[in-house]
Amino acid sequence: MPDLDKLHQAVIDGDWKTAAAATQAALAASVTPMAIVTDCLMPAMKEVGRLFDCEEYFVPEMLLSARAMKASMEIIRPLLAAAGAEPVGRVVIGTVKGDLHDIGKNLVASMLEGGGFEVIDLGADVSPERFVEAAAARNAQLVALSALLTVTMTSMKTTIDAFRAAGLRDKVKIMVGGAPVTEQYAQSIGADGYGESAGAAVALARKLVAV
Repeated sequence: MPDLDKLHQAVIDGDWKTAAAATQAALAASVTPMAIVTDCLMPAMKEVGRLFDCEEYFVPEMLLSARAMKASMEIIRPLLAAAGAEPVGRVVIGTVKGDLHDIGKNLVASMLEGGGFEVIDLGADVSPERFVEAAAARNAQLVALSALLTVTMTSMKTTIDAFRAAGLRDKVKIMVGGAPVTEQYAQSIGADGYGESAGAAVALARKLVAV
């Protein structure tokens, strides 16, 4: 469908104005909001993730693609809600307490939204209590913890322990990521998984919620 092809390419190119216009055109041509997400935005963001993984794209390109995807989602999201469409999963994401870095977290949040998830982004420097409260209040199936500093990695374990203390650990899957984080560290603190890149994080998230 020409309109979706144009939107698909606009997201990959990071052209938010064309993405918004192509979304409106697709809706005017009676393409359903869910079809736009599943047939266009999800494949486009998956391709962006692939380009990043093979080092054809870098953080600036990823951010531009995320912006284009968000321009489309801002138009579509109210229509999906009105139609009662269910996301593939609901995820609470944030950078852990003591860490103010959010570029990586923002990329993962955008990729997750492009992958069909409802994303509750708590921002940076998020306390364990806020993660627990948000997950409980929004009935999230997944919690994503980000850290860029080695000294804040311990906050990941503290947050996982907080979920355990609140009696919610068995009700949510917890994934971790960030430059200093490794698969071994994720296992040592009791996380359910580790994503080494934004694209890997989406694949892991879908696996954890059994999509």
